[in-house]
Amino acid sequence: MSRAPLLELSVDGAAMDEDGFGRLAGGLRAVGVAEECDPEGRVRRRCAWFPAAPGVRERLIAAIALCNLPPSAVRIRWLDESWATAWRKQWHGQRIGRRLWVRPDFRPKAAAGMVDIVLTPGMAFGTGTHATTRLMLTAIERVCAEGTVRRMLDMGTGSGILAIAAARLGVGAVVAIDCDADAVAACRENARINKVRIEVRLGDAPPERERFDLVVANILAAPLIAMAEALSCCVGGRLLLSGVLARQAARVEAAYAACGLQPLGVETEEEWALLEFVRADVEWNRTATVQGE
Repeated sequence: MSRAPLLELSVDGAAMDEDGFGRLAGGLRAVGVAEECDPEGRVRRRCAWFPAAPGVRERLIAAIALCNLPPSAVRIRWLDESWATAWRKQWHGQRIGRRLWVRPDFRPKAAAGMVDIVLTPGMAFGTGTHATTRLMLTAIERVCAEGTVRRMLDMGTGSGILAIAAARLGVGAVVAIDCDADAVAACRENARINKVRIEVRLGDAPPERERFDLVVANILAAPLIAMAEALSCCVGGRLLLSGVLARQAARVEAAYAACGLQPLGVETEEEWALLEFVRADVEWNRTATVQGE
């Protein structure tokens, strides 16, 4: 069956950042976007696809000219395939942290000794390609190696990638919450694919009267600040927050410090930040080792 042609824009990852590319693609009504990353998570190229329409190529060329990009960094071509099919070509497995390997279900499994995490693409946010997801996965792996994590809460789980990684790293009980029904379905399906047990809940607020050894939330600065009191009440040990621009980190840190949590530091990648906290009145158990396969 023939498909309507698509116009593909491909830009060198070093020539244009994620925000700028997102504005460009959104302004021209792209039907899909993706990043092509190397196995270490570095963005090689950013791609967007546009439906065939009168003047679409001319408008795209004009918009690119305003960005002052070097001609060698830009490629525009027609494709005779769907954007979903084109997207699959961009997403490869990648190593994150010490031994996490994140891949779509159509790429080869991880090498021996790595923790293989498989995701079904296109169902919800969280594929491992974004800086905030990489920061979170690396931090979860480290925290699991430092001490016993019996229960973890993943607030705003999306695809479930953080919850799945925690379960694969040996966390005994994982609760994942999202306000979007499609994300809840995606998390459950990805948990099934990875053969891990996760309690997935539909909701827009942290659970009441429950505490967790580790709480993670990769959302955005504004909702993180709004839920600071409720989310802090869930923290029985460590808290990891991301989805925060580096310039917003101080405001987010202040909101959670005001709720009785002790800031441990900020890690950054690109323009994004991850904040770590500990409940000061809880002694962190540093006796456990990471459980692997």
